[in-house]
Amino acid sequence: MKHREKSLIALPVYNEASTIHAVLDQVVGYGHPVLVVNDGSTDDTLKLLQQRDDIIVVTHEKNSGYGAALLTAFQYADDHDFDIVVTMDCDGQHEPQLIPKFIKACRSVDIVSGSRYLKQFDGQSEPPAQRLFINRRVTSELNRLLGFQLTDSFCGFKAYRVEALKKLNVTETGYAMPLELWVESAKAGLNIVELPVPLIYLDENRSFGGALDDGSTRLNYYHFVLDRSLARSGLASTGAQTMASC
Repeated sequence: MKHREKSLIALPVYNEASTIHAVLDQVVGYGHPVLVVNDGSTDDTLKLLQQRDDIIVVTHEKNSGYGAALLTAFQYADDHDFDIVVTMDCDGQHEPQLIPKFIKACRSVDIVSGSRYLKQFDGQSEPPAQRLFINRRVTSELNRLLGFQLTDSFCGFKAYRVEALKKLNVTETGYAMPLELWVESAKAGLNIVELPVPLIYLDENRSFGGALDDGSTRLNYYHFVLDRSLARSGLASTGAQTMASC
């Protein structure tokens, strides 16, 4: 009998009380187990999560970072024998109706990465200028260094094959975690595709936390993590498989 693949939907959350129920009400409707990693929220997020019996909740006692929440989700997926893990944000900026497309695309590749710049959708948001500049600059550098053809290096809407994640040594716990993930993916020779998603900004002033709200500080942090990841991996210029788009 052919193995029926199991998919997990994972959402890292930090102080998302205003959107948590609206997003989860949609996500649970797709019939897959839903994991919420509560990363030390200080608002009513945990209280609201505890009201539900249709999700799995793992809580970090202290805020440990976006990357840390994703790493917890990856470990949960591995420990519970899932084949695919889909990650998405819980702030209303990712559309749950795309979950089936991500899962379908991930059946034949290692990583499906959402891209807000691969296709223009009617009525989509205009990205904040500073965020667009940083995304384009970092994405261009990743493409040059790793041989990728990415159009969006930071979109949190992704699907991963759990077996592929086992090949990666990702330790970064902050917002720059995706950069280390891209370097490790290049080193492992993973097959990657991008899937277009609408560009939705509901809160253009959303904080990255403390000093990272300053664009130059954030860019320096990204470069630090990227340089450290490249040095550790032994990758200096290229070596990744060419990407395609779904």
